[in-house]
Amino acid sequence: MTYCVGLLLKAGIVLLSDTRTNAGLDNISCYKKTYLFEAPGDRVVAILTAGSLSVTQTTMARLREAIEDPDSTEATSIMKARSMLSVADIVGSALADVAANISEKLGRSSQATASASLLLAGQRRGGEMRLFLIYPEGNYIEATADTPFLQIGEHKYGKPILDRVVNPDTTLSDAKKAVLLSMDSTLRSNLSVGMPLDLTVIRAGELQVCEHRRIENGDAIFAEMSHAWSQALRDAFSGIQI
Repeated sequence: MTYCVGLLLKAGIVLLSDTRTNAGLDNISCYKKTYLFEAPGDRVVAILTAGSLSVTQTTMARLREAIEDPDSTEATSIMKARSMLSVADIVGSALADVAANISEKLGRSSQATASASLLLAGQRRGGEMRLFLIYPEGNYIEATADTPFLQIGEHKYGKPILDRVVNPDTTLSDAKKAVLLSMDSTLRSNLSVGMPLDLTVIRAGELQVCEHRRIENGDAIFAEMSHAWSQALRDAFSGIQI
């Protein structure tokens, strides 16, 4: 399983994913789930993945192939599409086609199906920042001012803090803290989500990634933040009178 989260704020976009995949307790691997595409000054696109690894890797391979195709058009390449909405259509169609194809092959020999979901975020020159959650069937929903964050994977453990502290006016600094604490809660409650983590920040209007870093297991800053949050919760709990 996995956990990915994206925040759409007035100041920019903040994204975080883990890297753990597993096919049983004795088969755990590390694969990146954040993919970045940039044409500085024109557009920046980020895709985070959750679900069947075969579906997500094949989908990303098809999207890259379309980008590299000299005959690609605005209807086939996410780097030529006229808007982020068009990018969402291209990505959604690719995901649905791949999932259906793999599920059909699996269905010939078993009852298994293959599916995945994606977070798509970015900005096109002249357009607004957008954040979408794309479902296995290729349809999608979009983050709004009322709901400025989207999650895929094991989202339930990390949602409460986002509900309480995130709004469109949240600063990028506080947003990074929010997604990291959201991930920390998930790491503590679900063994199928694990380090390292990939953190990405895109400032509004810059049309490029301004921060992308990997947080490894044992990272001192992340460990200190986790400890401070746990202590703050214990102190708050002890201070409540009923």
